Amino acid sequence: MSQLSEQELVRREKLIKLRELGINPYPADLYPVNHTSKQVKEQFEEGKKVTIAGRLMLIKVQGKASFAQLQDAEGKVQVYFNRDEICTGDDKTKYNDVFKKLLDFGDFIGIDGELFTTKVGEKSVRVKDFTLLSKALKPLPLPKEKDGKIYDAFTDPEQRYRQRYADLVVNPHVKNVFVKRTKLFNAMRNFFNDAGYFEVETPVLQPIPGGAAARPFITHHNALDVPLYMRIANELYLKRLIVGGFDGVYEFSKNFRNEGMDRTHNPEFTAMEIYVAYKDYNWMMDFCERLLEHCAIAVNGTTKATFGEHEIDFKAPYARVTMADSIKHFTGFDITGKSEDEIRQAAKDLGVEVDNTMGKGKLIDEIFGEKCEGNYIQPTYITDYPKEMSPLCKEHRDNPELTERFELMVCGKEIANAYSELNDPIDQRERFEHQLKLAAKGDDEATEFIDHDFLRALEYGMPPTSGMGIGMDRLIMFLTNNQSIQEVLFFPQMRPEKKQVALSDEGKAVLDILKKAEKLELNDLKVQSGLSNKKWDKTIKELTKNKLAKVEKTDEGLFVNLFNK
Repeated sequence: MSQLSEQELVRREKLIKLRELGINPYPADLYPVNHTSKQVKEQFEEGKKVTIAGRLMLIKVQGKASFAQLQDAEGKVQVYFNRDEICTGDDKTKYNDVFKKLLDFGDFIGIDGELFTTKVGEKSVRVKDFTLLSKALKPLPLPKEKDGKIYDAFTDPEQRYRQRYADLVVNPHVKNVFVKRTKLFNAMRNFFNDAGYFEVETPVLQPIPGGAAARPFITHHNALDVPLYMRIANELYLKRLIVGGFDGVYEFSKNFRNEGMDRTHNPEFTAMEIYVAYKDYNWMMDFCERLLEHCAIAVNGTTKATFGEHEIDFKAPYARVTMADSIKHFTGFDITGKSEDEIRQAAKDLGVEVDNTMGKGKLIDEIFGEKCEGNYIQPTYITDYPKEMSPLCKEHRDNPELTERFELMVCGKEIANAYSELNDPIDQRERFEHQLKLAAKGDDEATEFIDHDFLRALEYGMPPTSGMGIGMDRLIMFLTNNQSIQEVLFFPQMRPEKKQVALSDEGKAVLDILKKAEKLELNDLKVQSGLSNKKWDKTIKELTKNKLAKVEKTDEGLFVNLFNK
């Protein structure tokens, strides 16, 4: 355990004193809450008796009377503590000692009280009795306010993602993102259910990682003595269910890909996939735009959403552009009927980075990604992808070089991918075998496995089907104006936490000065610190020893930098 701070030590001492007073700081019994903070305000009646519970926030002790805020899942409400109303007899311990001295910000308490309106018109709760429900041993990272300015706000992304529990308490707007996330899932689920489609579950541990091209996480099943793969997609299992006689199935799927992390990718993410029998990709385009219009209204009350500098409108219908037309429009190059070598040369001429491991499909994908994708801000369907890019997709009815596929682009990012599904088992086997050849050439996005059981399922016959996948994390980013996927995941994947160093108060103060400047001349930093020579020497040694700062000699003098800069 890391060294405790002064505040943490004080809170542990209070814990001991509470127990000495016969108060259990972590009682087991139910607390009979009958009102939330929201209900207090919305169903307010002067003098009404209520029982509420939550965290103590913003305590203002004023002698025998004090105000505080109580924060629960619905918001905050002001509570008023009066010594003589809480302690009606001669013993004033509960107010003078327990409330004033032994409670802290962040403690959970339950309150029996009655509603009243303060002189300034604020709806409040007059406390008749209170119960400590849970003592907080660590102080919340609450922002400080002085002269109308906010200081020390809990805004560092890494700290916020690691300690989402604290982030949700002190940054109420963060909770709203996750409320909207759940609204999105509910809206989508209701839309599918109303259409008569069936929600299912498919395996997360799979003998073959299929349905997409991605590097999987690998584990081992001891009892069966076989390797298993974390699901990279659920497509092949959902299609098996269409073979089995379901007309429409969908799943919200946790997928896992052992690949890079950035602002739009997390190794664990959520996708929705839906497959509907007797439909094609044209029907799915109509269905998708009606679905997203419905979801945008359910989440935000409007079809419009702000994302960065853009206002996006999810109102149907959406523009439709073929892949070939898009590339021709933005580059002047027509990919139609061109050979792999011609496309590779065109990519080089356009300044797109390519290599000899890339097949025709990958080359076209690179050109589109580099030159076209980022131009589509409003929801736009890119349709009719080359066959080489879509190993699970049905050949286009009018052009055997293409497939019946679309991707939905929003703000230069793909959020939906859909096909008229390939249901010819012989064609499917040949496509899988072609993928194996690409993988052998070194294409790391080509699949290295053939799912023979899936091919067997197709041989029993699959009706014509259209399928679609939507990246749920990315969609909620667009609907809540968040540029980073980590903002819409409760607990995003993080690097291992660095061991916390317990610094002296002087060390913390000097480090704070340095963080704001990143680099300072040694004497300037010493002057700004206001420390005596002895304390300064001790502090700078502490920071350099713990690899938090470094002193560097340059032609211009001695400078202090943050260690990792």
